[in-house]
Amino acid sequence: MSAVHPTSVAPTGDAALATDREAAPARVDLGAAFKDAALAALVTLGLAFPILALRTREGPTGGLILDQRWGLVAIACGIVFAVRLALRLAGLRALPSRKATRKAVVATGAAAAAASPALRFEQAALPLFLGVAIFFPAIAYLAAGGLTESRYWVDLGILILTYVMLGWGLNIVVGLAGLLDLGYVAFYAVGAYSYALLAITFGLSFWICLPLAGILAAFWGIILGFPVLRLRGDYLAIVTLAFGEIIRLVLINWVDVTGGGAGISSIPRVSFFGLPFQAGEGGFAAQFGLDFSPMHRIIFLYYLILALALVTNFVTMRLRRLPVGRAWEALREDEIACRSLGINTTNTKLTAFAIGAMFGGFAGSFFAVRQGFISPESFNFLESATILAIVVLGGMGSQIGVAIAAIAIIGGPEMLRNLGFLKAVFGEQFDPNEYRLLLFGLAMAAMMVWRPRGLISVREPSVILRERKAISGSLVKEGHG
Repeated sequence: MSAVHPTSVAPTGDAALATDREAAPARVDLGAAFKDAALAALVTLGLAFPILALRTREGPTGGLILDQRWGLVAIACGIVFAVRLALRLAGLRALPSRKATRKAVVATGAAAAAASPALRFEQAALPLFLGVAIFFPAIAYLAAGGLTESRYWVDLGILILTYVMLGWGLNIVVGLAGLLDLGYVAFYAVGAYSYALLAITFGLSFWICLPLAGILAAFWGIILGFPVLRLRGDYLAIVTLAFGEIIRLVLINWVDVTGGGAGISSIPRVSFFGLPFQAGEGGFAAQFGLDFSPMHRIIFLYYLILALALVTNFVTMRLRRLPVGRAWEALREDEIACRSLGINTTNTKLTAFAIGAMFGGFAGSFFAVRQGFISPESFNFLESATILAIVVLGGMGSQIGVAIAAIAIIGGPEMLRNLGFLKAVFGEQFDPNEYRLLLFGLAMAAMMVWRPRGLISVREPSVILRERKAISGSLVKEGHG
């Protein structure tokens, strides 16, 4: 007796009419669209009044002068009104079409995920971004017209790569293991202070202090992991936030060791494997027959943080394909089901915290050697929020998405600073850095509406079945197919 396979039947009658009615886009009421846009502009007016309308500046006699900027408020309300109206007229908020789209995605299943443009973009963008990152100093040199003139852009590249590395480190904890960590900056601080204290007290070089700083940060990651083994969600976030603040307060109050609020200065600089970047005999330039330039050290720091970031990415991708990486993803999806499969969730959480903290310690060590000065003010909660925003906006678990988000969040305000027409619109004193938190909020709100899973929301699975296996007729007949 042959097995009967289920077949799809086209809907007829009332079912077909209901399907067509659901698939058809809803008409947008013009009056409702204008009303909704006006309401959005009114809300913007209420929010922009204390932020944009009034600005204080120091007067010539030392007092504060209150400047009124109602034109800037009008521009902001007009932009919100126009964007909201355009979205309504385009039908982006039509619920029936959104339901139909969701049903179509569910129906296609794995085939739609395999053909996703986001996944194809992630695979194609990695070589492109890697090539641009490797040749970025040369591009900056050619664009600026000189080695010294390109320092601003190389410094910006170093800053972006530092946050890319921090985002990839936090992506292990948040994106792969699903553990919401709001105190990741604590490991960043441990790495920075570990390098500073070891280098100044014992005279150790950067190449010896770098692994030691990572080990010490991983140790503190394990210490944080033990108390939070039974916590999930909001409770885990609160405890990790408290851990980050505890580390910062210890750095402020332990004056004999950390220097307190004054911080630690005169941190030894990095050398090119023993060759210092200094003028005269025995320096890097003299050894290779080059004219001395301070940019030699800056370019070396750029390639150093690029190498550290690539190591972070390589280790993360390799671990993801190992059993520990699959255990992280299982823990992220469902901890109860993870326990039922016999996975040791204690070790899984501790390894995620330890490895993520280790990369944070590496980045902190680099930060200390680059700055030459560190203080507790460099490791406040805003840094943790920035790193977490990079991971969330990029797409939790997506490496290339985190890199794109770091470029947008860190390099975006700097790009806006160099756009001259913005000063013509918003005034000569317009500085995008003053509205950095406002841009953060707008970006997060936009992502929650249009891309709730991040810029790159589709990730390549850890295990791929490369061949399709047939199901026997007996299993189909018994209902197991």
